[in-house]
Amino acid sequence: MALSRAGIRGGSAMMLLYGVRQAGFSGGVNSAIKTSVLLRSSSQQLCGFSSKAKHSGWGSLIVGRLRLVNEKYERFLQRNFPAFHQLYCTFFRGLRLLLQDGSEVRKIKVKMARQGLSKEQLPYRDMETLRQFRRDIIKALPVALISIPPFANYLVFVLMYFFPRQVLIRHFWTPKQQVEFQQVYHGQRARLYPQLVSYLTRTAPEVSDRDLQSELLQLCSKVQGGAHPGISEIQAVRHLFTGPPLGMKRLQVEHMRFLSSLFFLTSRLPAALIRRRLWSHSVELLHLDRALSMLGLHQLSDPELRNACYLRGLNSTCLSTAQCREWLSQWLQLSTRLKDSEASLLLHSMVLLSMNYPSHS
Repeated sequence: MALSRAGIRGGSAMMLLYGVRQAGFSGGVNSAIKTSVLLRSSSQQLCGFSSKAKHSGWGSLIVGRLRLVNEKYERFLQRNFPAFHQLYCTFFRGLRLLLQDGSEVRKIKVKMARQGLSKEQLPYRDMETLRQFRRDIIKALPVALISIPPFANYLVFVLMYFFPRQVLIRHFWTPKQQVEFQQVYHGQRARLYPQLVSYLTRTAPEVSDRDLQSELLQLCSKVQGGAHPGISEIQAVRHLFTGPPLGMKRLQVEHMRFLSSLFFLTSRLPAALIRRRLWSHSVELLHLDRALSMLGLHQLSDPELRNACYLRGLNSTCLSTAQCREWLSQWLQLSTRLKDSEASLLLHSMVLLSMNYPSHS
């Protein structure tokens, strides 16, 4: 609990600093803004005791007064400093969403314990919630730990000031930042796509089966030529990704480090740890795909559909909903037929299927 409170206090101050940088406010307004943050925080904390407040006229009066004053401050910010007001609202919206995710994760864990379920047996949305929440906490934990010691918040302020994309988690980004940062991250991995296809081409001579070697070279040549491959063309070489030279247990260290960079995993680790993390990542994705197939693509909202495409290697920000659904349908046609032992093919398919989409030449 101490960590949570420290993180919230540090997060509020960080958002203030970030807002000041973005909107260019004078120091005279900072006290009003800080007061607004404190009022909203106090109001929310008192609202947590609403059951007690119902039996106390004074408690209800205090909560009502705090809400009234806070609403006045928010109108003041919205009228005079609209840029900061957006960031101010984004922070509290992000905090609320993060707390909601934590509550949802707790419910899922309770359900798993009561029903004796494993993660692989969960519905798609529950499985995705656990996956995303774990990633959010891993990213936010270092910043929360740094903010605990006295005066360490100043270091967090500096990190927040210069590195909002690297320090903040998705809940604390504005809608514009969410699109911008997603494009930045995709651009980083997309620059590596051609190199991976070239690596597969260089690996082809190591394949002993001449027919499979020819199939692999034709597939790589098609992708390098700017065409979008068919599912049948990828399935034709699936046996290459179970044994040498492209099976998960047979990948060279250099190849594994390259794949780790594609999926934003730490590549500077011992080979055994890199292999284990890649295996865990690919198998988790396989289970997600199976759960998604059972749910049905038509059940996904537009944001869920786009996030699912982005997770699997496609830049969905520049595509229509129909194109996203078409691509994800192709992806599921391949992934749901794969075994866990063919997890290496799933990782490489993220490049083969997304590099040239939606080109159909």
